Amino acid sequence: MHAWEKYIRDIPDYPKPGIVFKDITPLLADGAAFRACVCALAERIPTDAEYIVGIESRGFIFGAAVAAHLGLGFVPVRKPGKLPHDVHAIEYELEYGVDRLEIHRDALAHGHKVVIVDDLLATGGTAAATVDLVRQLGAEAVAALFVVELDFLNGCSRLSGVSVQSLLHYA
Repeated sequence: MHAWEKYIRDIPDYPKPGIVFKDITPLLADGAAFRACVCALAERIPTDAEYIVGIESRGFIFGAAVAAHLGLGFVPVRKPGKLPHDVHAIEYELEYGVDRLEIHRDALAHGHKVVIVDDLLATGGTAAATVDLVRQLGAEAVAALFVVELDFLNGCSRLSGVSVQSLLHYA
């Protein structure tokens, strides 16, 4: 067990009945626990990585902290209309509809090696769309790292060709 694992709490029936939400806000509120979690993520970053790509919004928190810790660049992937410059976008299927993610067109270039960081891997749709965005800009997604993975949803199966690691697994 990780020393910081106890700071992730379950919120039953959020955001809807039957869902048990993994709340990371207590982890973020404890400086030592947050640092330990960031260091655990940073230890798993491949040595050839050049950029960390964080997925809105909690991926910004962990991704930016890992990038700063390692001295790597940080690239945000955002919901539509949040980035101020020319963007490349991708639409992807949700359980009930379609969503869209955007990245600055000049954020990554051909051959850049990136690691995608987010707080949670569930069904894998958002992470898979992010991998596709990275690849469409010519960069290589060498790994995807998550604080928590909900194994029963098998999201890692949607991230073909990417090394997937998660710090905590819930069956």
